Amino acid sequence: MLPAMWERFRGLDRPRSGPRKSVLEPDVQAEHDKVDALGPADAEVVEKNMIVMQDMFKSFGEKVAVDGVSVAIPTNACFGLLGVNGAGKTTTFRMLTGEIPLTTGKAYLAGLDIRTNIREVRQKIGYCPQFDALVDFMTGREILQMFAHLRGVPEDEVGVVVDSLITRLTLSAHADKICKGYSGGNKRKLCTAVALVGDPAIVFLDEPTTGMDPGARRFLWNVLIDVVKRGQTIVLTSHSMEECEALCTRLGIMVNGQFTCLGSTQELKSKYGGGITLTATLPMSATPADMEKLTAFVAKTFDNVVVKDMHPPQVKFVVSDAPLSTIFGVMEKAKAEIGLEDYSVTQPTLQQVFLDLTAAQVVEARDAP
Repeated sequence: MLPAMWERFRGLDRPRSGPRKSVLEPDVQAEHDKVDALGPADAEVVEKNMIVMQDMFKSFGEKVAVDGVSVAIPTNACFGLLGVNGAGKTTTFRMLTGEIPLTTGKAYLAGLDIRTNIREVRQKIGYCPQFDALVDFMTGREILQMFAHLRGVPEDEVGVVVDSLITRLTLSAHADKICKGYSGGNKRKLCTAVALVGDPAIVFLDEPTTGMDPGARRFLWNVLIDVVKRGQTIVLTSHSMEECEALCTRLGIMVNGQFTCLGSTQELKSKYGGGITLTATLPMSATPADMEKLTAFVAKTFDNVVVKDMHPPQVKFVVSDAPLSTIFGVMEKAKAEIGLEDYSVTQPTLQQVFLDLTAAQVVEARDAP
C-alpha cells in the first residue's frame, strides 16, 4: 500500500471535523499552549514528559468521543483521568494503546509517535482494561507466565518475576487456581499484575479497583504508590474520588470528550469548590437575636459570604476568597465577642467538585465500542 493511501486508511491525514465544542478553561487552554510549544518529542521532552497528547480527536461518524485533548504527563507521576460514563476516558486509552487509530492529533509515549511506532510503544506500556481480559481456564500463575514470555522476560527470570507479582498483589492463595473461579476483586488484582509484568515505563489502569473490598483496595493503592516510586508513570481512571486523592499527583476531568479542568486535587478544590464551608455553633440557650448577631458579624467580616443553612443554634456559611488563616482568626475572635461555642472549617470535597463539573455531560453519550 502506498504511503499516502496508508495515511488515509489510518486517518492520519484527516482534518479536524469541526471546532471544539466550547471555550476552554484557562488551565486547560494553558496546557494546550504548553503542549503546542513542546515541538518534536526530543530527549529533553521525553525526560520531563513520559506522555504527550497533542490535540487528540476521535469521532465515530457524527459522534465525537474525544474532542481535542492535550496534556503532558511527566515521568514518575500518577495522572487521574476522570469523568462519568461516556465522557471519553476509555476511548482515550484505546487510542493510546493503539487499539483504535486517532482521527486527528498526535500522541507520544516515551518519545514514540503512536501513529507510526505502535509496536515499539506497546513494548513500553502495561494495560489493565476496564473489563477483565483473562483466559478463564488458565491459572493466575499461568497467565502471568504467558504475559512474561510475551513481554520478553528472559526465561530464567520468568519464575522470579511471576512470584514477585503474585506476592506483591497478595495472590498466593489463588495463584494455582483457574481464574474463572476468582472473585471480582481478585480478577482485578490479576489484571493489574498483568499490566505490571516486566515493569513497563507506562501503566494504563482503567478502573483497577472495581469490585474490591475496602481492605484490598487500600492494599492495591500502596502497590501503585510503590510503582510510581520505582520511576514508572501511571494513568488511572476511577469513579472513587478517595482513590484519586490518595494516588494522583494531577487530575483531569473530562466532559463530552474534553477536559474541563486540570490540576492537583488541592488546586481543583480551591478553584472549583465554591468556597470554604464554615459551621458556627452557639450555645443551646441562644436566642433569635444571638443568631442574627452571629450572621451579621460574619457578613460584616467577610466580603463574599452566603448563609447556606440555619438550624438554631447552628449556622452554615460559604466563604469565598478568604484564606484559611483569616477565617480561623476571625472565628477565634467571635468566640470572645459573641460567645460562640464551637466552629468548624471544611473544604469542598473532590466529589462535590466532580459532580459540579460533570453536570453538563450529555447523558446519551457513550464511548463507542
